[in-house]
Amino acid sequence: MPDIADRLANRVQLTTDGHRAYLTAVEKAFDNDIDYVQLVKMYGKAEGNDQERKYSPNSFNGSKKTRISGDPISKFISTSYVERQNLTMRMHMRRFTRLTNAFSKKIENHGYANALHFVYYNFVKIHNSLSVTPAMQAGLTKRVMSVEDIANLASIKAPKKRGSYKKNRI
Repeated sequence: MPDIADRLANRVQLTTDGHRAYLTAVEKAFDNDIDYVQLVKMYGKAEGNDQERKYSPNSFNGSKKTRISGDPISKFISTSYVERQNLTMRMHMRRFTRLTNAFSKKIENHGYANALHFVYYNFVKIHNSLSVTPAMQAGLTKRVMSVEDIANLASIKAPKKRGSYKKNRI
């Protein structure tokens, strides 16, 4: 959260779900210089027997909006964009799907997988709604990058960090 706050030049509106950790993180990072709302969605039990409910979503019963700081604009209170991004990540990377054995065994590998996903998503993938990549739309690049371009960048910027070496004593 502090990293995001440092990168922003203007005041922004933020909507989070009801996860309690966001309250402290946002306050520490933005010092109330933000229009911040929590949107808590309330769900009930899914219909059907236990076996049918196992993989079925619960029924949506409503939502509660709570202004935390600033003066948020009501029509922009939404978690839809971040929820869509979470779905895209789960669909593109097996390590984020539920009930999978394709998890990251090391936190570093998890971070690298995330980085590769977002570079591909923003610099390589042409989005139907934009007809270009998001990086091109934002004016960061003038052409679509290839996977080969990304591999070349990774080989140039690859960290040289390695674990400690312990010599075996006989």
